[in-house]
Amino acid sequence: MAVRQFLDAILAGETSPRAFEALPLPGSYRAATVHRDDTEMFAGQATADKDPRASLRLEEVPLPPVGPGEALVAVMASAINYNTVWTALFEPLPTFTFLERYAKRSPLSSHHDRPYHQVGSDLSGVVLRTGPGVQNWRPGDRVVAHCLSVEMQSPDGHDDTMLDPEQRIWGFETNYGGLAEIALVKANQLMPKPGHLTWEEAACSGLVNSTAYRQLVSRNGARLKQGDNVLVWGATGGLGSYAVQLALAGGATPICVVSSAEKAELCRAMGAELVIDRAAEDYRFWRPDGTSDPREWKRFGARIRDLTGGEDPDIVLEHPGRDTFAASVFVTRRGGTVVTCASTTGFRHEFDNRYLWMNVKRIIGSHFANYREAWEANRLVAKGKIHPTLSVTLPLDAVGEATHRVHRNLHQGKIGVLCMAPEEGLGVTDAELRERHLPGITRFRAPAE
Repeated sequence: MAVRQFLDAILAGETSPRAFEALPLPGSYRAATVHRDDTEMFAGQATADKDPRASLRLEEVPLPPVGPGEALVAVMASAINYNTVWTALFEPLPTFTFLERYAKRSPLSSHHDRPYHQVGSDLSGVVLRTGPGVQNWRPGDRVVAHCLSVEMQSPDGHDDTMLDPEQRIWGFETNYGGLAEIALVKANQLMPKPGHLTWEEAACSGLVNSTAYRQLVSRNGARLKQGDNVLVWGATGGLGSYAVQLALAGGATPICVVSSAEKAELCRAMGAELVIDRAAEDYRFWRPDGTSDPREWKRFGARIRDLTGGEDPDIVLEHPGRDTFAASVFVTRRGGTVVTCASTTGFRHEFDNRYLWMNVKRIIGSHFANYREAWEANRLVAKGKIHPTLSVTLPLDAVGEATHRVHRNLHQGKIGVLCMAPEEGLGVTDAELRERHLPGITRFRAPAE
């Protein structure tokens, strides 16, 4: 009943901060979870055969306490990221290890160690309560959240918070993530919700847009500049679709690698002219005996040069990992940069180091983004410079199916999840800006929608 009262207040649109504070908090709420008792349920199965629909549950969980510097947020919508796939498959290890470690840090974090893990690393919603010391946010504020949780008790993080030894990814290495009706975040995860977007559109950019921004634009990443050639693997996926837009917005030339003619056309609709359909061209970087095939690297590099007029990529945005990494290192131009943030096809990479050291190339590891980078990435969305790549939205009780689709690569762009929002299309407060950018906002929508 209390959850419904908050929803009514949000839908009313003009509820004051004092009125939000007066509403009673619920004792529990619905959340998508995995359970400690299920961590062995996929034992002996290949990764491809594991089904997140079997491990993800939707259940009532108790409301967590709000500590200093924290906020409770009514989650109107969220989105699926690959870390939720890993959590649901219990790979590369069960996330309860992370929760136990965090809980031991201090009494304030002890409640993160639960027999369940509330998952999800994106949200859009409304602040319900703030803990002691929070100054910049009030109940009733419309927000999105980035997923970096930091403690900032060490000097290491004060130049770049990603170097904080207590840095964690919210909803993956902490509890109380965004795939729920209510989430618990650090107040310094919050950012203003872009007013021209719906709840579900606003929810889908936080993790992937911030990650791509740090990889490509930031001084901590590849420092993209005008005229750069940028090879983007999975250019219509969650991360790739934002990387393509950031490259175009920065005056660079994206070279989009996709797996179908339909995805190739979607890249062109974003404004990218150079597209490689790797399925149609049948690149096989690994031989059947499990060894790399340099002939395929060379064929791939020649195709890139055909498209660019003889130029190699200045930057390669890497995230598939094992399947593509050797080819990425090979095709990068002399003095160029491979920037990697994930390994969705495998964490153990193999490449020919001669092409790295003798050609003075760089490999940069890049993990999410600091608060400033996430804020700047969100600012681009709020200004209509970068658009959400939402393709389909499912209800919270279909979170297992949504995660399954990402695991099987049965999607493009981002899959949104309605949490407290009763339907799609709500939450817009700047209709004029929305109208100006509507084709870009809805570009990734499935035809059925």
